[in-house]
Amino acid sequence: MPGNDRDDASASGPPQGMRVFLGVKVAPNISDQLACLAKELREERVKFVAPGDIHLTLVPPWNETSIDEAIAKMRSIVSKFGEFALGLKHLNYGPEAKRPRLLWAECAAPDELNALRDALLHLFDQSDDRPFRPHVTLARLRGNGAAIARRHPIDRALSFTQQVKSVEFFRSPPAGATGYQILASAPLAERAPPASGVEASPPDVEQ
Repeated sequence: MPGNDRDDASASGPPQGMRVFLGVKVAPNISDQLACLAKELREERVKFVAPGDIHLTLVPPWNETSIDEAIAKMRSIVSKFGEFALGLKHLNYGPEAKRPRLLWAECAAPDELNALRDALLHLFDQSDDRPFRPHVTLARLRGNGAAIARRHPIDRALSFTQQVKSVEFFRSPPAGATGYQILASAPLAERAPPASGVEASPPDVEQ
């Protein structure tokens, strides 16, 4: 029938690109435990993050039209940085105690993580004016977040540690869909033995 070919790319105007971001996927053994802790809010109006989607964002979402080129750029930079340990230290509400919107697990910020994030932001010409507070989101609060936090005063120490070996190139779900899709993974360089000398990058913070 006439008009049935209107769903091709040319019918929708200039390409808008794919919504993507860069981050670190939390290991399944840790994400499953974090998801269980978040279930304390199961009677409240919250949207839980599925265990398989729990991640630490390094570069916030942007619209990308050249996916293959972006993946190649990511890999070229990530390969210059070494693996590092990521500690998940604190389960609480954020980003503001008085107006909580999220239940999250805050992470320690080793120098390697900060340097890697800064390099990736610069590489993709992205910026984030907010202070970097590395965290993984477990649930998004709906309605009156302050009231939910009062009914469930979650504020506890965590002792999870994950060895970060790669950075992932994620696709955000399109309209009507759920879940993040990993389009590519970029391995970090394995750490050289201490006797091998000083690495050129990233800065070595080991004592």
